[in-house]
Amino acid sequence: MSSITQALQFVNQEIQQALAQAHRPQNSVALLAVSKTKPLSDIAAAYQAGQRLFGENYVQEGVDKIVQSRQQTWLKDPIEWHFIGPLQSNKTRLVAEHFDWMQTLARDKIAERLNAQRPNKMAPLQVCLQVNISQESAKSGLSLTQVDELAAYVASLPNLTLRGLMAIPQKLDNDQRLDQQFKAMAEKFSQLQQQYASVDTLSMGMSGDMQDAINHGSTMVRIGSAIFGQRG
Repeated sequence: MSSITQALQFVNQEIQQALAQAHRPQNSVALLAVSKTKPLSDIAAAYQAGQRLFGENYVQEGVDKIVQSRQQTWLKDPIEWHFIGPLQSNKTRLVAEHFDWMQTLARDKIAERLNAQRPNKMAPLQVCLQVNISQESAKSGLSLTQVDELAAYVASLPNLTLRGLMAIPQKLDNDQRLDQQFKAMAEKFSQLQQQYASVDTLSMGMSGDMQDAINHGSTMVRIGSAIFGQRG
């Protein structure tokens, strides 16, 4: 059994334990394996252990892996590829033409370009809006008050499907402040769910705050080094 296989089993057990503690149904949180900077061989090992959702932060690196993976004999059923990094206007076509999900949308100009550049033969690009819930100047994302306007715009675009919200809360020693950030995200997510039938994804929680995120209703956690080891 490979170290990646063992790590995946451990992370999945942690997720199920967190769900039990939160009195939520088993298997109600998806695991996104963050594979940035990792070789295709690591993705292959995770895939062969049952993982199907992978997240990439860098456009060209991600596209290269997507193209290469489709040529591999181990690929039996499709990988679901999520773009989870910052996206500049000059790179939107690559995301539109290769990825299944875009989790970091925060500008209408990017939404417009992704919609126009998504090939008609592909299913709509699945989209989460990134919220800067900690209001840090160094982070990308919308304020909570900006979410409704961009959500309405994305919902009007035929080649995008609004799926929910994504956030990276501030790393804090203060658990109460972290809980406030997660709670605010959960409340906004609930509001969007009432407005849009397609909204079902609250992407928040990483290795250090997964339990808190699941307590507050996260439906997808993004885990990298706990699966693949520290980035080289």
